[in-house]
Amino acid sequence: MDTSGSAPPPSAVGISASPDGAHSRSRRLLDRALERFEFLGIPTHRVDLAALPADALLGRRPDDDVAWALDRVTSADLIVVATPIYRAAYSGLLKVFLDLLPDAAFNGKVAIPIASGGSAGHLLAIDHAVRPLLASLGAVVTSTGVYGTPERFGNGANARSGAGAPDAALLGRLDRAVREAIALATGARPSPVVLPTPLHAERIA
Repeated sequence: MDTSGSAPPPSAVGISASPDGAHSRSRRLLDRALERFEFLGIPTHRVDLAALPADALLGRRPDDDVAWALDRVTSADLIVVATPIYRAAYSGLLKVFLDLLPDAAFNGKVAIPIASGGSAGHLLAIDHAVRPLLASLGAVVTSTGVYGTPERFGNGANARSGAGAPDAALLGRLDRAVREAIALATGARPSPVVLPTPLHAERIA
């Protein structure tokens, strides 16, 4: 993507909404998406909701870290939301955090929905739960969403636990969602680009 024009490149923020933090599959997908934005010259920040104090997330007291997270989200042009799916819905962490935002906080922003679940049976939660949530705040949501199940991470023994890296199909879908989001945010036409080597596929030791 050419960002050499007079307008600065858009900025991106990723929201990790898993209680498992860095160990979650949705967080791993989020990190790969943010890596992709960085590779394309777009600055990023990540907000890890599991690291924020629970009482502040519930609005019971002010907190500097929560205030920083809200500022990052409201000032970004591109929002990547990654959540595990529990009982066909997004996580409670995501709900309480987004409830702190004002109405229409995502007006003019483009959002990418990312989710992980224990089986393909919750795949439609992307469209039935996460996408409407983001649209309710005013976001333009990419038509491409990303949903990962345990068998799409790693190989061999790791394939059952989901302990490995995302497979090539998931990485390709992430790349498509990122390019689509950039095109929507900048008014450009999405064009295929060559992925950096770590995102093509990853050998699992």
